[in-house]
Amino acid sequence: MEEQPELPADVALLWGRRPAGRRGRRPTLGTEEITEAAVRIADAEGLAAVSMARVAKELGNATMALYRHVASKDELLLLMSDAALEPPPDLTPAGDWRGQLTAWASAVLAMIRKHPWYRQIPLTGPPVGPKNLAWFDRALGALEGTGLDEADKVTVVTGLLPLVHGQARLSIDLSAGFAEDPEAFGAGYAAALAVVVDPVRFPALSRVIAAGVFGPGGPGVDRDATPAGFDDLDAEFRFALSCYFDGVAAFMARRRRA
Repeated sequence: MEEQPELPADVALLWGRRPAGRRGRRPTLGTEEITEAAVRIADAEGLAAVSMARVAKELGNATMALYRHVASKDELLLLMSDAALEPPPDLTPAGDWRGQLTAWASAVLAMIRKHPWYRQIPLTGPPVGPKNLAWFDRALGALEGTGLDEADKVTVVTGLLPLVHGQARLSIDLSAGFAEDPEAFGAGYAAALAVVVDPVRFPALSRVIAAGVFGPGGPGVDRDATPAGFDDLDAEFRFALSCYFDGVAAFMARRRRA
């Protein structure tokens, strides 16, 4: 039988295929318990609160006990980036590829809002964990029957991710900013811009201000907006997705003509 190649360290860690350590009594602490504790801390206190010592305290263990299973904080963050994900949703009720990818993107956004710290984890490579790959597979499956080749499917899905992560940052950060200073999002914002924006230096922005876009009732900033409104920004997200999918549809049409 042909010998399988050795797995990269991060893949082996995420799939539980790291070679076992020293023999002896089965340990009561494992990678799964360590990761779950780290996720609990991050959910409650933010990613900055997560450290090997803090996780050890949460579990009632010595810090060195964690290092027998997780070699560093970088490894812990990698494990957390997969553990935070729930199973991907069934997309078939959402209809065609546009509906399915819209549902998929909305589900990813909901996950990030549930775990705001997730967007702070460094991206060091493509998805390799079992849960991340399950989400990737589900999105790729939405493009079956479109006529795209496999490479194009990957391009479409990966092109969708910046929209989702950008929207997550806007919704989470704007919600926090609104809670701290609602006036900065309302009439005060429009009034301040009217004072500082010079029509010669900022001609396009001046026309927007003159049209009342940032004033009461305008589509840009609503002085009566609530934190809940800044929590979803659904209209803006749907618009961005629609524009992206219009571009994908045009790309599919060109591929069919080629």
